[in-house]
Amino acid sequence: MEIVLANPRGFCAGVERAIAIVERALDRYGAPIYVRHEVVHNRAVVEGLRRKGAVFVESLAEVPDRATVVFSAHGVPPAVKREAEARGLRVFDATCPLVTKVHAEVARSHAAGYAIVMIGHRGHPEVEGTMGQIEGGAFLVEKPEDVARLPIPAGKPVAYVTQTTLSVDDAAAVVAALGERFPAIAGPKRDDICYATQNRQDAVKRLADRCDAVIVVGSANSSNSNRLREVAEKRGARAWLVDDAAAIDPDWLAGCERIGVSAGASAPEQLVHAVVDRLRALGASGPVQMEGIRETVSFPLPKAL
Repeated sequence: MEIVLANPRGFCAGVERAIAIVERALDRYGAPIYVRHEVVHNRAVVEGLRRKGAVFVESLAEVPDRATVVFSAHGVPPAVKREAEARGLRVFDATCPLVTKVHAEVARSHAAGYAIVMIGHRGHPEVEGTMGQIEGGAFLVEKPEDVARLPIPAGKPVAYVTQTTLSVDDAAAVVAALGERFPAIAGPKRDDICYATQNRQDAVKRLADRCDAVIVVGSANSSNSNRLREVAEKRGARAWLVDDAAAIDPDWLAGCERIGVSAGASAPEQLVHAVVDRLRALGASGPVQMEGIRETVSFPLPKAL
């Protein structure tokens, strides 16, 4: 059995920036540094930062006055920023710049009089942050069937945005349904699904076409990691999402000639190495690296850090 590694995989520029912001804040101001929501959706990353002195909270009510707080990569509504300013909190915003781009699209379209439809997963912090950019919020759709139920009156101009970590194919199906109901619907000038999500899904499609089974390294609450597993399954491969090497069941490997490995955009490369070591211990050879796009995107840190 041969191990084949997807490329690209693992950390994206937005995740690297978010983690660096927390680490730099800890170095400069000392523990504790409060982080609103998990800075990125990966258990190993969060536990590592917690050991260094990061305190993860779901509400600013849990943060002492005058403390230092980091907003997660998923973004926050303006009301949260106003609350932090009113309480004198030192804030570092780790929102991914590609999420910030979607926030700006929402604000511009709303100001121009459009009803805003967001394609995304209910309850995800990125969705909550994006929909909170405008007073009264936006309309959320998760699948094509939701489009018919949108309470938008005829004649109202409509614009849509998407969560940055969706399945490219699933989002396209919803966009098509929106276009059928609202032929004049306005979309973003550039696709909201981020470059890293697109690249990793394309790589997993190539991986699944070559392999009998695919293991995706990523946490269960990671949207982009879940989408990679789904993409592999839709291409006909057996696929599993694992937090770490310990989660691998040897029975998964029965009958495999090639086992593919990828990782979500919030999963560190050392977890991939551990998965490869585990597979080798179970009798696999390799790994073989697939060719893929070389990513060169980087995002600057806040000037104060």
